[in-house]
Amino acid sequence: MTEKLTADWMARDDLAALVAALGRANARYVGGAVRDTLLGQPVKDIDMATSLLPEQVMQRLWEAKIRHVPTGIEHGTVTAVLPGGPVEITTLRHDVSTDGRRATVAFATDWREDAARRDFTINALYADPVTGEIFDWFGGLEDLSARHVRFIGDAHQRIREDHLRILRYFRFQARFGTLPADAEAEAACSELAPTLKGLSRERVGMEMMNLLGLPDPAPTVTRMAELGVLAVILPEARPEALAALTAVERAQGARPEAIRRLAALLPAQVSLAEQVASRFRLSGAQKKRLAAAAARTDEAAEPRALAYRLGIEGALDRVLIAGADASPLSGWEVPSFPLKGGQIVARGVGAGPEVARLLRRVEDRWIAEGFPDEARVSALLDAELAGQNS
Repeated sequence: MTEKLTADWMARDDLAALVAALGRANARYVGGAVRDTLLGQPVKDIDMATSLLPEQVMQRLWEAKIRHVPTGIEHGTVTAVLPGGPVEITTLRHDVSTDGRRATVAFATDWREDAARRDFTINALYADPVTGEIFDWFGGLEDLSARHVRFIGDAHQRIREDHLRILRYFRFQARFGTLPADAEAEAACSELAPTLKGLSRERVGMEMMNLLGLPDPAPTVTRMAELGVLAVILPEARPEALAALTAVERAQGARPEAIRRLAALLPAQVSLAEQVASRFRLSGAQKKRLAAAAARTDEAAEPRALAYRLGIEGALDRVLIAGADASPLSGWEVPSFPLKGGQIVARGVGAGPEVARLLRRVEDRWIAEGFPDEARVSALLDAELAGQNS
């Protein structure tokens, strides 16, 4: 793999101005932007490491008239708000103490020392912002070329520093890794899996949703179950159901959806879905969607009828989890029911519960017939009124 970083994004004028403000010798690109560029993948976020103290960073940005925000000043992070997108600038650090949930850090001036406190070798690659020269102290380039996800140094120690690294390992393995996986990493994750109980539910939930949103998380989730990791954070999970869903999604060209994958992992029990949504601190909308998917039966209803009741997203969840054909929903817009209560009252029905009952009956027949036009709806109402008067 190349030892120089070259990419269109590196030529941005706003990044050149940022580097000039900090001083080239004081700044290097690091982490995901370097890794993803080397892999030829799109870069979403740009992070920069610096030997300058946070106060010096802010002073230099102020002098260069570059807008900035002290987003994580206690940990040495200042965010430069650039026209092309924000850049997080973090002062070199080393850990003073860790308890598996949070770390106390001290600022440093040694690049290798900063790299040594990171999680995986493929995330500890630094690049000169002008020449693109890569700095790699732990074999990250070789691991990246081999698609090998490996902890820096001792895997057990890295996990003891931050228990969330167990879930991060599996997410990175699902995204970048190939088999066979790193034996030391898997052994450490399995042995230290109980430490995940000490993390906040929100952090665990966020990491799991990030994993489930990847193109094909099923083999990794299955391996998490085999190693005893999944039982700690989601004991109700059924990895085989996730594998079945992802196969259906691929076959039908469906976009990956983390919440749908979570629904497939869980048994079809609304109360359980709501418990898991609370456990993972999901949003109200996510909780509602998860519960709707959990209300499914063994057989999917007609896709468009489902979409009318649940919306397109909810219908896709139910249909795909059931392994049914979702093509009737492609490009289809959910229609509005063309009958109002006032129209029924105008036909001589007294306002009250009977109007609502007739609306429901006509609507059910309208759905069952595939959403016919207003003329047919009027005929359906005639039939209901005739039956009522007979």
